Amino acid sequence: MALWKSRGLRGSALEEFINITNDKYREEGLALVQKIPTSVIPMAIDHEHNRITDAYFEKKSTVDYIGVVQGIPICFDAKECTKPSFPLQNVHEHQMEFMKHFEEQEGISFFIIYFSKEDVYYYMPYRDMLFFWERAESGGRKSITRSEFEEKYRIPLEGQAYVRYLECLAVDLESREE
Repeated sequence: MALWKSRGLRGSALEEFINITNDKYREEGLALVQKIPTSVIPMAIDHEHNRITDAYFEKKSTVDYIGVVQGIPICFDAKECTKPSFPLQNVHEHQMEFMKHFEEQEGISFFIIYFSKEDVYYYMPYRDMLFFWERAESGGRKSITRSEFEEKYRIPLEGQAYVRYLECLAVDLESREE
């Protein structure tokens, strides 16, 4: 079991921006995407402030988000990175397994990766992550350099809080049809 407070707020700003984006997509009738809550077992509660101060994850989570875009099932995970390359240790085997099965059911799986120091977001299809994952497992590089991210999958930002990933999803869908 993982200790909740050690990772509890990591990526929270990224997830908040994605939540705002998903709310906007829902309002525009473009998509219905929900954050999947992570089940935790509380160990300590601050009753005065009505919050959990220490907890353990109940079980391994699958992905951060799941939903549908214009009839297409999607799932994705949001990852934040402070370094100029993305460490593959941030992706877990159970997430890759879930995405594999999701794709086998004709869904679209992907990652949104945020390079926080550069304030740059990328969409990475599951199949591309699988390439890097397998490269690492066979003894290769254990991270993905920023130059290995495809510019066609750089997520355009709108204002300060909208992570407009649907444009990159459309690029991904076009490449799957070819």
